[in-house]
Amino acid sequence: MVMDIPALSMAMADYNVSANVSIAVMGKILDTAEATGEALTQMMAASAAIPGLGENIDILA
Repeated sequence: MVMDIPALSMAMADYNVSANVSIAVMGKILDTAEATGEALTQMMAASAAIPGLGENIDILA
């Protein structure tokens, strides 16, 4: 059995780069989700400060 060491080395390096890129992208996705969650929390807190908001609805067309 002949082992192609250079080809194996290149394949492993490609896999390593791909894994590192995937981890970096996941980190950015998590940062974005965290920022979105914080913005949503602030928006909900701001809307709760308006007294009477949502107590009445107009069902006439």
